Amino acid sequence: MKLFLIICSMVFCLAGCQSTTNQVTIDSRNLLNDDIFPDYQSIEIESEEEIFSLNQEAKDFITKQVANVKDPVDRMETLVRLIFDRSEFNLLYMGSANTVASETFQRRAANCLSMSIMTYALAKEAGFSVRFQDVQIPEYWTRRAGYSLLNGHINLMIMPRESGVIHLINTGLQVDFDPQSPQKHFPKRIVTKRSVTSMFYNNKGADALLSASYSKAYAYFKKAAVLSPDFVSTWINLGILYRLVGDYESAENTYKYALQLDEDNLTGWENLAFLYATVGREDEAAAITSRIESARSDNPFHHFIQGEQSFENKEFEVALQHYRKALKLDRSKHEIYFGLAKVYYELGDVRRSQMYFKKAKHRARSYQDQERYQGKLDLLSRDDSKKH
Repeated sequence: MKLFLIICSMVFCLAGCQSTTNQVTIDSRNLLNDDIFPDYQSIEIESEEEIFSLNQEAKDFITKQVANVKDPVDRMETLVRLIFDRSEFNLLYMGSANTVASETFQRRAANCLSMSIMTYALAKEAGFSVRFQDVQIPEYWTRRAGYSLLNGHINLMIMPRESGVIHLINTGLQVDFDPQSPQKHFPKRIVTKRSVTSMFYNNKGADALLSASYSKAYAYFKKAAVLSPDFVSTWINLGILYRLVGDYESAENTYKYALQLDEDNLTGWENLAFLYATVGREDEAAAITSRIESARSDNPFHHFIQGEQSFENKEFEVALQHYRKALKLDRSKHEIYFGLAKVYYELGDVRRSQMYFKKAKHRARSYQDQERYQGKLDLLSRDDSKKH
């Protein structure tokens, strides 16, 4: 199963997947089934105001550190520099840290959606005009709690807001909490604060689903769906939730509605195929899966995630083949080298395992990942020294 979260990640392009079946128009109002989750209304959900509000410490931070910089461009640059200086940059990879702006400021740890929300709030407090941008990255998965998580990505554009002043050059500053994003030049589209709030609810729902808190997951998914009915990812995640609680009809209808919104969404098709296989509709599942495989054949992270799943199933030789395919398509991602390192260790080839851990460390972007890989290398070295 593949959930969708806004975490921040980058990958390469792949083709879409068209339907060959007739679509029946579905009304989204019929897809919210409160009766299955009678306790969902007891869940306290953050309001938009709570998500974006700043505590006094954060407001004082702006007053003392930023507000006294007179030139607006210098003030923007000062704000962004202080945010990055104040934060541990490895927070980008804390995918489960879905926090409101004030909590993110206090904890100094979050995923990129929460970091973007905090930065939006700080920039507004500093008197700037700010807009969110949805970066149109292709499919990229990570693994967590036995699920494949399809990552999305947003960034910010901060601009001066001064009455009676006309800037003859573009003085906006793009803020991106993924160091590779500006280099890739993926298309972007402006998204509203309302849409970002829905993304936050979707992430919170996905977190709840991963921890099997199904009523809580439903509460957040419903809030996201009502707020932004065209946000495809929420409907896909809601379909997964229905499937997990055994409401296969609702799951199918919800997936089909998501595909009604975006018929090229491979994650929606894949979850629909998984559902069909679960209920014994193997021919329909196989037809969809064949189209998905064709569309994803050139995506390294498709092969990587297959390797991860095979590794979890202790099918190490199969995992090795998948990791090799991923590496052939992309030699820049540390996750792929990590996959090869751990599978070679399981196969008893310590020398190759060490080699790929070193390559993973070399390509890791965060200090946190570098330290993790060095820890693996240290353990391998100690084990090797004991043998000799």
